[in-house]
Amino acid sequence: MKTPAINRIVVVGSGTMGRGIAYAAAVAGYMVTLQDVSAQAIEQARRYIEKEAAKSAAKGFITDKQKDQALEQLLYTTDLAAAAREADLAIEAIIEVMEAKIEVFRTLDEYAPRHAILATNTSTMSPTEIAASTSRPEQCIAMHFFNPVHKMKLVELIRGLDTSDATVAVVRDVAERMGKETVEVNEFPGFVTSRMNCLIGNEAMNMLMEGVASAMDIDKALKLGLNHPMGPLELADLVGLDARLRNMEYLYKHLGEKYRPSPILVKYVKAGRLGRKSGKGFYTYSDESK
Repeated sequence: MKTPAINRIVVVGSGTMGRGIAYAAAVAGYMVTLQDVSAQAIEQARRYIEKEAAKSAAKGFITDKQKDQALEQLLYTTDLAAAAREADLAIEAIIEVMEAKIEVFRTLDEYAPRHAILATNTSTMSPTEIAASTSRPEQCIAMHFFNPVHKMKLVELIRGLDTSDATVAVVRDVAERMGKETVEVNEFPGFVTSRMNCLIGNEAMNMLMEGVASAMDIDKALKLGLNHPMGPLELADLVGLDARLRNMEYLYKHLGEKYRPSPILVKYVKAGRLGRKSGKGFYTYSDESK
């Protein structure tokens, strides 16, 4: 594969991760199209990005010129086929459901230029299985970003079985231009960070359920005793308890008993306590803190 020049990045999915990736890519100077099937979600993402850019400029993290340029370079659409036609790199950032990801990749494969690289932001799932649904598995890879994208420095790069060295090199360059550091991971369910996060978070949930300590004290213990920047229950609320449950169920299915989801996690999701996005999870949030 001839190494493509990456000018336009298409991000599929305008939720927490998608809008964060789109914003970070635009600040890095890329032309960006953010796509979602929901016009309402797109509008929410636009407002979030404009607000985040203004805050970053006010705090001196980016210049006013960078802010204005980034906002000018962002396009928003609900038309995936049209967006794909302009892509040099497409990054899928939708729900952690394999069938949904495969459907997106098939559409991207059909409409994106032959040189385009297709990436998934999955935190647990197989890029090999996703790539197998396309005619270009050598140009498919997982780029696992972290939340909040514009602040977190790491991107995990996970090769599928057929991912080429050229594809890895291109997405590494993109990540570095976005100010990220990368680690290359051999494909295995959960990769590196998700396996560790899920284990730690699940044990914290079990301790809360058993009455070992309060949510606040469990989080405080890990922050002050183990130097974690955020407690595991705070982090689960930030990620979304429904997303965490899907990750746990996938890892439990593929890696066994130690990843069995904590009963309290299952109960909270059934109750609609999904974390920050719903206003209540292990903590209660005001509208301003969501």
